Amino acid sequence: MNKIGAAIVGLLVIFTSCKKEEKIELKKGHWLGTMEVSESQQLPFEFIINQNEEGGYVMQVYNAEEVVTIDEFTFNGDSIDIRMPIFEGHIAGTYTATEITGQFIEEGKERSVPFRAVQGKLDRFEAKEPAAVNLSGIWETYFHINTADEYPAKGIFMQNGNNVKGTFRTKTGDYRYLEGVVTGDSMKLSAFDGSHVFLFLAQVTDSTLNGKFYSGKHAVQEFMGARNEAFELPDSDGLTYLREGYDKFDFSFPNSDGKMVDLDDPMFEDKAVLVQIMGTWCTNCLDETRFYVDFIKNNPDLDLQFVGLAFEYAKTEEKAFEGIKRLKEREEVPYPILLAQYGTSNKQKANEKLPMLNHILSYPTTIYIDKAGEVHKIHTGFNGPATGQKFVEFKEEFHRTIDEMTKGEVLESEG
Repeated sequence: MNKIGAAIVGLLVIFTSCKKEEKIELKKGHWLGTMEVSESQQLPFEFIINQNEEGGYVMQVYNAEEVVTIDEFTFNGDSIDIRMPIFEGHIAGTYTATEITGQFIEEGKERSVPFRAVQGKLDRFEAKEPAAVNLSGIWETYFHINTADEYPAKGIFMQNGNNVKGTFRTKTGDYRYLEGVVTGDSMKLSAFDGSHVFLFLAQVTDSTLNGKFYSGKHAVQEFMGARNEAFELPDSDGLTYLREGYDKFDFSFPNSDGKMVDLDDPMFEDKAVLVQIMGTWCTNCLDETRFYVDFIKNNPDLDLQFVGLAFEYAKTEEKAFEGIKRLKEREEVPYPILLAQYGTSNKQKANEKLPMLNHILSYPTTIYIDKAGEVHKIHTGFNGPATGQKFVEFKEEFHRTIDEMTKGEVLESEG
């Protein structure tokens, strides 16, 4: 090969190497993501991608009034990995400037859901025809109908034209911020919050709902509902209680330093105590944690100590503590979170760790303990901001209860 030929080859090698090293830039702006929850059903959700001051990507996922901010992106060639902000889930796949294809994966739960996103301002659901009914109001609803696992829920919706927002409350919490449409006699609602993959489809009339609830690819439940403005769920303060023969609540679990912590620890001395049974994978627990963090900021001088007991899906103790650390750092949680269990969040196994309770029905559950060490009450579940008036009522009752337990002047929290 002559000198000119060698030079041309060298230039081609350099040019090719430069091309290989060029990073594909995701197009900024609106995107529409979809999760495949069954062979015939796709769950849509909207998000926006922008760049921060450091040049990294920021993804904001929208569910009604909720905005989930995601800022951990990893690239390798045409491969992409997007890690959720609190939860262990991540989106892994390949990408171009205007498309991402892969899986939403939760290793601890051994679950994955096919994922695809395309860039552009697209509708969450297509409203092909005007709504035949207005869903605004309260709906008495039952899930897992005609099975031993049937349970009640309270549908709370607000509709404007084709567009509808709302949630389903259950006796242990709520199904988060749902958003979608009514097109003709069909209701379509969805939410993706970094953990939950929820799709609700139903045929509707002025007075009835009949449909299916898809939770990722791992669960499908039939549900039915009837309009009932007077419907109420059971009181959340009476579902979990101390078993007969027990007059105290207690625990002993390790912190991140390996130290076993129980209610005899000096941090609890002469204080009322709130014990939060929770998991870092649980979105209702995250809502509750944010409320508690805000409350503590507004009431730093109360004789009150919070402590979390985490029941984790993570397969190893190390991974479980990593999840706890991530939650504490991201949400600036000032109170200790102990590791009660890892490898599963099974409620029956959790109950074995806390045998004084009749059952652990829900994550979260909060035990209120007064300064004398007596259980003041036990609250099951958490109705978060998506439940509207119910969340307002919870906050008012919470403040009254803490005031009773501490005899202090409780200030309103912002959450």
